[in-house]
Amino acid sequence: MKTLKTNLACLIIIIFMMPLYFCGNDKPQHKNQMVRLAKLVIDSAQLDSYNAFLKEEIEASIRLEPGVLTLYAVSEKNNPTRITILEIYADSAAYRLHVQTPHFLKYKTGTKDMVRSLELVETTPLIPEMKIK
Repeated sequence: MKTLKTNLACLIIIIFMMPLYFCGNDKPQHKNQMVRLAKLVIDSAQLDSYNAFLKEEIEASIRLEPGVLTLYAVSEKNNPTRITILEIYADSAAYRLHVQTPHFLKYKTGTKDMVRSLELVETTPLIPEMKIK
């Protein structure tokens, strides 16, 4: 029941935040974007489980959160335990909302013993108006 209440609360927050991202904002969206790389090393024995958590979290974030513009994960070809995620949020408020969602908290809690290292690299886009197709 607690999970249902949490999911409902998150959905309500997202619904009320949508107009901020889709209406009445004539500023270019890229001006306030938060862009970064998350570089992770995953325990090789738990890689399949980690990837399942990651897939579920990314799909939910893109589907449910208008402020999550891109979450794109790749692994190194010769070292699949090294994963990099390109994260693009509409702004820092969207990121703060993201890390409070039930799907993110499920991912974070479920993978905490799988992640051997995590480096968050803040970036500055060189061509911020460029769209990802």
